[in-house]
Amino acid sequence: MLWTDCLTRLRQELSDNVFAMWIRPLVAEEVEGILRLYAPNPYWTRYIQENHLELISILAEQLSEGRVRQVEILVDSRPGSILSSSEQPATTTAALQTAPIPQPAKVKREPEPVANTAVSSKSSKKKLLNPQFTFSLFVEGRSNQMAAETCRKVLTQLGASQHNPLFLYGPTGLGKTHLMQAVGNALLQAKPNARVMYMTSESFVQDFVSSLQKGKVEEFKKNCRSLDLLLVDDIHLLAGKEASLVEFFYTFNALLDESKQIILTSDRYPKELTELDPRLVSRFSWGLSVGVEPPDIETRIEILLKKAENSGVDLPRNCALFIAQQVVANVRELEGALNKVVAISRFKGAPIDLDVVRESLKDVLAIRARTISVENIQRVVSEYFRIPLKELVGPKRTRIYARPRQLAMGLARELTGDSFPEIGMAFGGRDHSTVMHACEKVVSLREEDPIFDEDYKNLLRLLQS
Repeated sequence: MLWTDCLTRLRQELSDNVFAMWIRPLVAEEVEGILRLYAPNPYWTRYIQENHLELISILAEQLSEGRVRQVEILVDSRPGSILSSSEQPATTTAALQTAPIPQPAKVKREPEPVANTAVSSKSSKKKLLNPQFTFSLFVEGRSNQMAAETCRKVLTQLGASQHNPLFLYGPTGLGKTHLMQAVGNALLQAKPNARVMYMTSESFVQDFVSSLQKGKVEEFKKNCRSLDLLLVDDIHLLAGKEASLVEFFYTFNALLDESKQIILTSDRYPKELTELDPRLVSRFSWGLSVGVEPPDIETRIEILLKKAENSGVDLPRNCALFIAQQVVANVRELEGALNKVVAISRFKGAPIDLDVVRESLKDVLAIRARTISVENIQRVVSEYFRIPLKELVGPKRTRIYARPRQLAMGLARELTGDSFPEIGMAFGGRDHSTVMHACEKVVSLREEDPIFDEDYKNLLRLLQS
């Protein structure tokens, strides 16, 4: 079945959390070249429409070998459907249909909202700047502060050689697109006539190929080379597109020669892009490369609280803490989790509390229960530092054991939903105040000791991989 094949591919493309929360519950049917997806409520359809419909459309066309040309996302009101509105309380359904739906500040390169719920799989991937992607709506923390400060500095010295190009790198879903577009939005606000172009590497290839087919290559070159600011997302995806790489190489050089600002994003540091032309990779390193890392728990909490505030949602801090403890990979998953909590809250007609949050994230909790536990953290930390597990959880206070033990407690607090007393019990029956002190010590050591901070990041990556 086509939808089964799509699910297989989507599971590979999306994180486990997003797939379990938003994609797996969808019901699908194929009717006369249209793949119809049915979701439980309007909030759900809006989220899919804004975040995943274009990818689903592309996969549907590819996997059906062109048979399916359009994908629709609808609220499931079919007679007899388990999602049918007739089986929902009338007051709750009405509330869902009339309640304002918060607009999330998206952190990945996805299509802008469209007027209806159908998107042709042939739609262009080239997009305008998202007005939600501004510096004021960007939550800063230890993981992204340097990148944010650099982007603001670029605005005051546009095209200066020390940060041209500006290369933002890091795993997907951490806010690189938000930051690069924030520069574009701020520039246009200050200079409305500035020429700014944002595109994904995919849309660059698509537009270049289209210009070749239509005999409009010179027009394409003129448009790209007369810019004040060029923003290109996911530059690593240009790999293998030889003709497009050549054109991008010349466009890149032309803009730099005119001191026009270029900002690029990638999932890796420039020199790790071994699949790209070495000449291009070398030029990426001419300016400034800044990494963006997964947010720590304090930043995740602030992201949730700010997102809720901007959306008019009352999110108690203890609920934000619980979500932040369960969803640790990136900002996109964090916002997806909040969206689902809000959807369930409105569906039930109940305020957001820990019970609503736990119900909303039950799939996430099930996944995490199978993957990250205090015992798993202890095993990974003991192997990383090459110390016996019994010493890690034992009473010895010598530095060789105390530091890894504190680090393990800090990771347990960040990556599991366990309380201080529960973590203490797992570490030889220590009391909650000892665990609290260890977690506070981890925060201060990460600020003071670069080696300790690097160990923490390495372990975080190991546990999340």
